[in-house]
Amino acid sequence: MEKEIKNISFTVIENGIQTPVVTRHGSYPNLMYLLKEELQLESFGECGGAGRCATCLVTTKSVTGASLIKERNEPNTLEQLGYTDQATRLSCQIYITADLNDAEITILEI
Repeated sequence: MEKEIKNISFTVIENGIQTPVVTRHGSYPNLMYLLKEELQLESFGECGGAGRCATCLVTTKSVTGASLIKERNEPNTLEQLGYTDQATRLSCQIYITADLNDAEITILEI
């Protein structure tokens, strides 16, 4: 039996403007690539997803599951910038999964 493909819907806020996003699991390597392409953001994600430059900084609300876990370079990069709260993330470290369904992602300026 073929697995049903479901849409993942969430809201992105950039400069106070809310944009609904609908995508599918694995449609992009990570959230950074989706945001860069869908919102055509310049100077966003300059290190290409290595979790080092923090040019893809976001806050998250209502993200669930494994997407809450900060791994690889993300904790150190955020700590160096003084971000210690759970909601501040590097979008390059968040995969496109059902964990994002109904979430709110706010793009931060650094």
